Amino acid sequence: MMEDFLMKINLCLLYGGKSAEHEVSLQTAKAVIQALDIEKFAIHPIFITKEGEWRKGPELLEPVETIKELQFEQIPQEIGANALSTILSSNGSQTFDVVFPLLHGPNGEDGTVQGMLELLNLPYVGNGVLSSSAGMDKVIMKNLFAQEGLDQVNYTWFTKSTWEAAPERSYEQVEQEIGYPCFIKPANLGSSVGISKCENREELKTAFSTAFQYDRRIIVEEGVTAREIEVGLLGNDFPECSVAGEIAPKSEFYDYKAKYSDGDTDLIIPADISAEQYTEIRNMATRAFQALDCAGLVRADFFVTNEGRTLINEVNTMPGFTPVSMFPLLWKHTGLDYPALIERLVQLALERHKEKQNIIHTF
Repeated sequence: MMEDFLMKINLCLLYGGKSAEHEVSLQTAKAVIQALDIEKFAIHPIFITKEGEWRKGPELLEPVETIKELQFEQIPQEIGANALSTILSSNGSQTFDVVFPLLHGPNGEDGTVQGMLELLNLPYVGNGVLSSSAGMDKVIMKNLFAQEGLDQVNYTWFTKSTWEAAPERSYEQVEQEIGYPCFIKPANLGSSVGISKCENREELKTAFSTAFQYDRRIIVEEGVTAREIEVGLLGNDFPECSVAGEIAPKSEFYDYKAKYSDGDTDLIIPADISAEQYTEIRNMATRAFQALDCAGLVRADFFVTNEGRTLINEVNTMPGFTPVSMFPLLWKHTGLDYPALIERLVQLALERHKEKQNIIHTF
């Protein structure tokens, strides 16, 4: 436990980033900083601008009150590997004990930052390169779920070049393989950005154009009438599962606005499901976690249809992480409050890193 450490943990927080979820990441960073025990952690913030500049701030000796305090103006004087080594250290020579990437979307939770941290041999919170990239790419993720034999909705996918070469053929394929209603999503994006629900051909055309603004590949999923049930997973090889929660959007579906802007969504914890349904969801979530070789934290999302069928929708390898986000709320109702959850994730990161250091590499 954290109490066993005699010295403060040098904890680096990475936040901001180039994705559409930049502002969400800033809110997450503020919440984590406010929850951290400064008697246990030396907090080192690194702000990544929307343009991709990395800006290292001074060690935080007290909580911040606004996100403006986390948006540093200074620009690194160096570029390249030397600058990166300087930024990713606590005092210019000593590297951080743990890095916590509080980043959402591309260039954050898609394996790119995780790969950099692997190369620097730094412990970091959360999922590794493979699970992050597979979890971010909805096409690859669903293909892996299919390989694992997990029940899910029908889906198909398109590249932008394929669509532009033959748009009418693309629409016909959707109508033949998926039908209406259907959902169109960018393959690589989180927080329900760029998602559209389609009931007819005209809506489908608009949805394709919208989704391709965010990614070069899109996924089309069958629309089902179902409840949206989520669980949180916490651990490394053998994760624990939280109580289940239900997303009950008052709008037509759980889009970005419903998540972050208008509060037009009810989060029901614990969800009103049977013990048998919970057991099935927990088992499917664990299989999905292990199929993607996840670590640290995952939120697994499910559909429970009116007929009682349980379908896995997706996993999120860096779920929303403010105190009012679903993942922390699920663990709060399971008995682990927000500060304790953060400490547990740091401990899991250290355990995972220690395990990796014991692997013998031969050349």
